[in-house]
Amino acid sequence: MAAVTSKSAPIIGVAHFSSILLPPVEFAKAAARAGFSRIGLRLHPAFPGAPYYELPVGGSVAGELKSVLAGEGVEVFDIEFFVIDPAFDASSLEATVAAAADIGARRLSVCGDDPDQSRLVSNFADLCRLSDRYGLAVDVENMGWRVTRTFRDSVSLVKASDARNAGALVDGVHFFRNGGTLASLRTEMRWVRHVQLCDVAGPAPVTPEEMIAEARGGRFAPGEGELPLKELVAAIGSSAAISVEVPLAGFASPEAHLKHLYDKAEGLFGPDR
Repeated sequence: MAAVTSKSAPIIGVAHFSSILLPPVEFAKAAARAGFSRIGLRLHPAFPGAPYYELPVGGSVAGELKSVLAGEGVEVFDIEFFVIDPAFDASSLEATVAAAADIGARRLSVCGDDPDQSRLVSNFADLCRLSDRYGLAVDVENMGWRVTRTFRDSVSLVKASDARNAGALVDGVHFFRNGGTLASLRTEMRWVRHVQLCDVAGPAPVTPEEMIAEARGGRFAPGEGELPLKELVAAIGSSAAISVEVPLAGFASPEAHLKHLYDKAEGLFGPDR
């Protein structure tokens, strides 16, 4: 049964990485119980050895998931995660893109990690064209240890691709830790369609290893760190979808963790949201 929320409750999604060990069906159920209206799913490994799930079109698991989504009143918003590196081949991902469209997803998330900018732009544009055939958009997320390191880099890649379905994804830790400001966000807001909330505290990491450790295991729930997330939410307004991405750490159950994330994220919104 879907979670009951007030009519004024904000529409908030949650990334699969927040409880990645839950298979898609169980994740959808747990997210709905926590209050989330949207979910993201990992249908492709973010890095070698990373967990992910396959949902082939026409398969029983995909069918079960669609039934659960309808029953819980939850939708799939985005699919992660694709690294556009020198060996990237968009055509090899068509089955995953088709699977994403089959379960109603709207967007794919990628990062750019190819020092050859011409090839990076070409491969990103290829993925945008493939995704567009399935009614999906593609968002570039900047990461400090990747070639597409800053928010400005993400926007530059989107512009260079000249793809109508390309956008930039703003993730709290990657955006602020790599020089992003609220002023730069407001200037380029027309390119942003998805924002992921999370928090961090303390000095910014310097080495790639430290950045990776913070991104994958050092995030806090929204409002528990030092990032200006209330100001971020206010700057976004209704221009972009909002979700939460904070991996489960410690001994909390996935259900308790997701409920905590929803409650903390909801607290960032004003009464009129």
